[in-house]
Amino acid sequence: MMRNLKLTKDANNLGDMPKDIKAMQFEDALEALEDIVRNLESGQVSLEKSIDIYTRGTQLKAHCEEKLKDATARIEKITKSANGSLTTAPLDEES
Repeated sequence: MMRNLKLTKDANNLGDMPKDIKAMQFEDALEALEDIVRNLESGQVSLEKSIDIYTRGTQLKAHCEEKLKDATARIEKITKSANGSLTTAPLDEES
């Protein structure tokens, strides 16, 4: 249950990303982001704490987006040529 979080210019800069977030696997970052969304939606968090966890949420979102972008760039499709040999090509390339 992810919501679209607006990223500020600073939050989208991975150079400013906390080291603990940079080290996270995609699944861990996504789980942490989902926890933040649940906490914010509960309304049980103080305003100051909400601002802090919202900021962390934008950083986690940027990290997840970067991980997905990297994964997408690495995905290749395997094609079989007329002579039976297998080759790879970028996923979005026309056959």
